[in-house]
Amino acid sequence: MIKKTGTMKNFAMGILLAVMSAACFGQLKSEPEYEVKEELDVKVVMRDGVRLSANIYRPDAEGRFPVLLVRTPYGKGGAGNRHAHFFAQRGYVVVTQDTRGRGESEGVFDAFQSEGIDGYDTQQWAGTQIWSNGKIGTYGGSYVGFTQWIPAALQSPYLISMIPKVSFSDFHEVVYQNGAFRLDLFTPWSIEMTRPALVSAETVSGNMDSVLMSLPLVEQGEAMGWSIPFLRDWLLHPGHDPYWDRTSVGQAYSGIRASVFNIGGWFDIFLGATINNYLKMTAPGMDPEISRKQRLMIGPWVHSTGAREVGELDFGEAAFFREEETPFMLRWFDSQLKGMENGTMDDPPVKIFVMGINQWRFENDWPLPDTDYQDFYFHSGGQANSMHGDGHLGRKPARKAFTDQFIYNPEDPVPTIGKMGPYDMREVEERSDVLVYTTAPLKEDLEVTGPVKAVVFASSSAVNTDFTAKLVDVYPDGRAMRICEGIIRADHRDPDSFPSPIVPGKIYEYSIDLWATSNVFLKGHQMRVEISSSNFPRFDRNLNTGKNFATDTTMAVAEQTVYHGPDHPSRIILPVINR
Repeated sequence: MIKKTGTMKNFAMGILLAVMSAACFGQLKSEPEYEVKEELDVKVVMRDGVRLSANIYRPDAEGRFPVLLVRTPYGKGGAGNRHAHFFAQRGYVVVTQDTRGRGESEGVFDAFQSEGIDGYDTQQWAGTQIWSNGKIGTYGGSYVGFTQWIPAALQSPYLISMIPKVSFSDFHEVVYQNGAFRLDLFTPWSIEMTRPALVSAETVSGNMDSVLMSLPLVEQGEAMGWSIPFLRDWLLHPGHDPYWDRTSVGQAYSGIRASVFNIGGWFDIFLGATINNYLKMTAPGMDPEISRKQRLMIGPWVHSTGAREVGELDFGEAAFFREEETPFMLRWFDSQLKGMENGTMDDPPVKIFVMGINQWRFENDWPLPDTDYQDFYFHSGGQANSMHGDGHLGRKPARKAFTDQFIYNPEDPVPTIGKMGPYDMREVEERSDVLVYTTAPLKEDLEVTGPVKAVVFASSSAVNTDFTAKLVDVYPDGRAMRICEGIIRADHRDPDSFPSPIVPGKIYEYSIDLWATSNVFLKGHQMRVEISSSNFPRFDRNLNTGKNFATDTTMAVAEQTVYHGPDHPSRIILPVINR
């Protein structure tokens, strides 16, 4: 439980740190003192002769300056780029580059595959130009964060610092989540990135639902009207085989010498990867000097960071970060690339937004060292189907063995409600193929901050199937707001072994990773867990046949059974913070 004295003390410390940081920021920062010179469509030659197009925005003055590099497949901008001008006026050279096969760059766009070598070659070029002082910083989000991580492992001596936002460094691990293909993320993205000029965005949007439902998955590009070779490759390589080697840092984190400020959102599609990157860079085997320069900030955001209104909730003025983001980046790069003593490195390394009470808080580590992992067990009389059933969550395991059963039909999957963010789940909680377990109304606030995991003992009539889990915050007015969620494909139940089918009717233990959160379940609220076998189109439907998921077009109905009791303690494990 939250102790008020600890909360107030921590809150006061957060305010003090914020004031101190603001004071330092105000005292020392780069000021706008330069006119800006632009050089557009400068061709940078890669090792294989392909020329990539870059725009250069630099101070119109003699001298050498630190470089900020942005490599993007979404368009590098043009004349008058306001963001680039902001930094150039303050003594930075900004280089924006179209990635291979995009914009004005030559070559073929094979998504994600060439970013390591191309990024390294570009860094080597930028570090040796007459306007460069040999210090490079990188920034950008999503794919543009990936274009920072992958070349970083190749160890350009010029790379000093990075700000990857809502990003990842192992592409396979974000395409597949515990064996399930992230359909609603990568199929629409692939279609949009390859959309012919004569096909309107409205046409694509109008056809998307039917394409996502189409089978086989490997022909989804053709279902839209054209071929997408890289999407086909992803679907035909579900395992982490050599195809993915060029899209993963792998074991090379120890070679990264850059300071890194990771920015993520509790509802972002790459939250797990953002946290993992921070953990890798601060692992015990890392150089302590490098670990000391790592930072992690997570807000209540989706893939577009900085808003206060996210999904169906308003997290208050404290969550609004968009106007502060550019000054924040300036402060970081002033410290890392110009050596300004502006207090940046005095802040604790982790900054998180605690939802529910809607406050920012600094922490010294992740997960929080004082985390109390508590089990909340599934209970029912055998009728936990839907929010109207008899399922409930309790602190103690059931004394008697019970089971809850439901039918999973891939022709009628549980729909994904909303996009990213907190949305009311009551619509899907009306379904009989969703098991619902809920606590009694809380008598006091309960903070849950850290990694969340569900342990589910289940059997199926199928040889392969999926199990899903959601953690939900139930408000006194009945709203059931999604906090975090996860999925596991049954053949991926053992992360240390190759995928293997299950035996119909046999009970298996499934560990479902719901990633992480920081949420105070307020007094009078209830905590809820949903268990089902689909979340479509967020994830592809498991067709329950055990055949190749990418090429299969046949479906089977699965009878699912969830067990709870002394021998099969199905539960959710929550990281409770008692302060």
